[in-house]
Amino acid sequence: MATALDKLFYDTAQAARVSWFFGQKLLAARLSKPMPLPDSLKGRPMPDRRRILADLRKLLEQDWRNIEAGLYAAPEEWRGSPLAELRDAVDFFADLRHVEARRHGDPDNSLLKSPEASRYPAYYRRHFHFQSDGYLSAASAERYDHQVEVLFGGGAAAMRRQALPPLREALLTIPGGARSARLVDLACGTGAFLAEVKRNYPRLAVTGVDLSAPYLDVARRRLAAWSRVALVEANAEALPLADASVDIVTCVYLFHELPRRARKAVADEIRRVLKPGGKLVYIDSLQTGDEPDYDAMLDWFPVAFHEPYYASYLKEDLARLFGPGLQPLGEFPAYLSKVSSYRRDMV
Repeated sequence: MATALDKLFYDTAQAARVSWFFGQKLLAARLSKPMPLPDSLKGRPMPDRRRILADLRKLLEQDWRNIEAGLYAAPEEWRGSPLAELRDAVDFFADLRHVEARRHGDPDNSLLKSPEASRYPAYYRRHFHFQSDGYLSAASAERYDHQVEVLFGGGAAAMRRQALPPLREALLTIPGGARSARLVDLACGTGAFLAEVKRNYPRLAVTGVDLSAPYLDVARRRLAAWSRVALVEANAEALPLADASVDIVTCVYLFHELPRRARKAVADEIRRVLKPGGKLVYIDSLQTGDEPDYDAMLDWFPVAFHEPYYASYLKEDLARLFGPGLQPLGEFPAYLSKVSSYRRDMV
């Protein structure tokens, strides 16, 4: 049961995180040359800093309510090394000039052209977020989590945790619960979400799937303390898993980085590998109309951060994409994200 002291620790840690990462976000904006606003966005209102911070506070309030209700364990982000955080910040700002060169340079420079990149799908061979090396180097993998926290002003980890309550609900429907279930996390990246899953369900058998070997290397280190963990380098469009072999699929921030054809292929694979009655727990960006005051900012995001498939994702009909075969169970907003869950048909 959470105590007043637990709440104090939580509030102090989250205030420090937001100050640290939102401060870097503001500094990075000051050091960066503004992107010209497309004509289609001129005159459209965007949320100001006060609104964004207010919604971030709402996310953290929900995060604490979930912890207080026992839906998942309190995060351990405050245990991080201050020196490591400082090192990551220095690295982030050192790389910022390269990010800026791509943002304001020849659009062709946003494509990865190394021989190593040629073995990946064409849509994957990009400097997503204009980051150096895309998802294909050890340096990128080490930098990624810090970059994402700066992007979301310290709210990325709390957003990911909002997928834990529907995961808990899914586990409660499985005979034997976490001890007998099998979970597959698509596009697991550096393993940040899987680490939260294992902290809460250490006996749950999990498999992380990702295309990037360097990102899987970081995930392997992060998850080394737990048993019943497998990490597989594979494309989610062709999962190396048997039909109807998985109880739960989780998918965290993958679909907005896929073109429409690939989204359909991955959705088909999710349907194929889930057992009848199995669950999909899904978290990704807000879409157009979910929070109308944010619509212009969402339209601006792919321009400012090189997300070439994001604009089409904003209008993707998720219920149609996952159905037939996956029935929606519910959805709710989580700051700049949306959490959804689905159940595989019994036949």
